[in-house]
Amino acid sequence: MTDRLDVRKTYKLFIGGAFPRSESGRTYEVSSSRGKFLANASKASRKDARDAVGAARKAFGGWSKRTPYNRGQILYRVAEVLEGRRDQLVAEVRAAEGVSERRAIAIVDAAVDTWVWYAGWADKLSQVTGNANQVNGPFFNLTSPEPTGVVAIAAPQDSSLLGLVEVLAPVLLSGNTAVVVSSYERPLPAITLSEILSTSDVPGGVVNILTGDIVEVGPWIASHLDVNALDLTGVVDPDVARDLEAEAAVNLKRVLRPGTPTAQSLARITPFLEHKTVWHPIGV
Repeated sequence: MTDRLDVRKTYKLFIGGAFPRSESGRTYEVSSSRGKFLANASKASRKDARDAVGAARKAFGGWSKRTPYNRGQILYRVAEVLEGRRDQLVAEVRAAEGVSERRAIAIVDAAVDTWVWYAGWADKLSQVTGNANQVNGPFFNLTSPEPTGVVAIAAPQDSSLLGLVEVLAPVLLSGNTAVVVSSYERPLPAITLSEILSTSDVPGGVVNILTGDIVEVGPWIASHLDVNALDLTGVVDPDVARDLEAEAAVNLKRVLRPGTPTAQSLARITPFLEHKTVWHPIGV
C-alpha cells in the first residue's frame, strides 16, 4: 500500500460572507510551532483591505438595527457551532501554539465560554450603560448606547483562537461590524472561525477576516474614512502601533491601544459605543 500525498490546502480570505482569493494572488506558508508545513494562507493586499471595509460598512445598517436580543441569539449560535468543531480547533491550536492536548482543550473551551459570555451581554448592555439622568427641569433625559460603526481589529499574535475571540466578540454584540487582521504566523483557527461564521446566522459582511501582515495592510485600514474605531491589541511593535494611531487621527477614530487587558470585561465593550442622550418634555 503506497503512502498518500498530502493535500496541501490554500485558504482564502473572508470578505462579505464569501471566500475570495487575495487580489494580489499572493500566499504565504503557515507552519506549526515545530516548523511543519500546515497550509498556505492568502496574503491580503491594500485592495483586499478596502473591500473588507466596504463590506463591513454595507453590513452595518442591518446588523446595528437588529434587536439586541436577536444579536445575542445569533452570537450564541456561533458558540454552538464552535463547540461542534471543538476537535478541529483543538488540533489547530495545538499545532499553532505548541501546547499539550490538555492545554489546547482548555483554550478552546475558554474561547467558547468567552463567546457565550459576550453573547449574553447583547440584551443587557442598554440597561447597564444607559440610564435616566436627573435634570433640573420638567424633562425626561434618557441616555442609551449605540454602536460606533466599523471596527478594525489587529488580533493577538500569540493567542490564535482565544485571543481572537476576546477581541472580536465584544465588538459584535453591540451592533458594530468588524474587519480583523488575524495572527500572521497562526491564522488557521481564525480561518476556521470564518468558516463557522459563514455557515451560521451572522449576515455576510458583519465579520471580515484578513490573513496577512498588519504592518502592510494596517495603514490602509487605519486611514480609511469608513473605519470608525481601531483595536490595536495585537500590534506587537510600539512603533507600528504609534504609526497606526497617527493614521487613525484622519477622522478621529476611537483607538484601543496595545496592552489593554483582553479578559472578559465590560471594559472591552464600552470603547466601541457611542451614547445618545434624548430630552423630552414631561406631559407632552
